Amino acid sequence: MKTVGTVIDKVLANPIAGLAPWIVYSLVEGEGRLELSASLAFGVALAILLINWLRGSAPKLLEYADVVFFGGVALFVAVATDGQRDWLELWGGEIANLALVVISVGSILIRKPFTLAYAKEETPEEYWDTPQFLRANYIITGAWALAFIVEAASGWYGDAVLHNSDNIWTGWVVQTAALLIAVQFTLWYPARVEAQGAIAAGESTTPPPPITAFFAQITPLLAVAGIIALFVGDVPVWVGVALIVVGVGLTKALSSPKPVVAA
Repeated sequence: MKTVGTVIDKVLANPIAGLAPWIVYSLVEGEGRLELSASLAFGVALAILLINWLRGSAPKLLEYADVVFFGGVALFVAVATDGQRDWLELWGGEIANLALVVISVGSILIRKPFTLAYAKEETPEEYWDTPQFLRANYIITGAWALAFIVEAASGWYGDAVLHNSDNIWTGWVVQTAALLIAVQFTLWYPARVEAQGAIAAGESTTPPPPITAFFAQITPLLAVAGIIALFVGDVPVWVGVALIVVGVGLTKALSSPKPVVAA
């Protein structure tokens, strides 16, 4: 049971936990599924808030925002007219992404970046007020804000320009890639900052993970995009092949250990 509790603690200490309702909403939403997507997202938001409360962990800004936003969406859906429902079905994804932009940018403006509460659960309290710790969370929250902007823009382009909310590129590939890149940055950057701090304090000589380590985690997305392009067939074959070759080549080059030059 202790192991299960530890796993739950680690999950709840990651920003992805606060984004879970939004992910559920984006996966379920679609024609005829407005009530279901809003209800499930609201239920997940409430569950996360309740679990944190039961485990003695202070609920976080993002989790409160989850409950308020999806509670509002669920209430709107319950009283909306057919025309309003149709409008929300079309633009619901963009509204959700824009809400995340407002939450993330707003948390920066009020000097409480939303990732800060998650980082504190995995960082000793003596580091909470250090410039390095605070700066890292401003940067990580900014990275998430950028990802949300990309998702909103991609969804808008698919709906407003292509008039196809189910377009695999604007509706899925670009938005999923933005989310995965933000996740990888959230894993890579704190490790880099921690290693740099240990070196500066004379506690370690282990070099921080280089930026190539970050890019090595996201270049495989190029190969995945190439495979999707070949499978879907809506772009020239050479484009899909080129994406696969470039993605595999870059990943291999960036992942290869660098030779150590003797002094």
